[in-house]
Amino acid sequence: MRQCHRPPLVDPPLAHHRVGVATRHMEGPAALRVRWSADVLRIGAWDADPEPPEPPQEFELIGEAEQGRGLALVRACADLWGWQPLARNGNRGKYVWFELAAA
Repeated sequence: MRQCHRPPLVDPPLAHHRVGVATRHMEGPAALRVRWSADVLRIGAWDADPEPPEPPQEFELIGEAEQGRGLALVRACADLWGWQPLARNGNRGKYVWFELAAA
C-alpha cells in the first residue's frame, strides 16, 4: 500500500528534498537533472561527495525529526529510487535519483 498521496505528475516536496540535500551537504559542485520519458519523471541530484547516502529508515519511525527524513520520504513516495557512485574526468561523487510514474 502506498504511504503517501501525490499529484499525478510531479511531487514538489521530493524534488525540493533532492535539491536541498545536494546543496546543504555537498562537497564541491552539485547539479540537478530532471527528465521526462515514457510517462516517467526522473529527478536526480549529483554531488561531489563520494560517500553513499545513509540508508533510509522506515518513514513511520522518523516522526517529527528535523533531519534524516529525506530518503525515507523518497522511499515512501517514489515508484523507484536509487543511487550510484560516479567518477568522471578525475572527479568523484554520487548521483541519487527517484522516479515518479504518471498516474
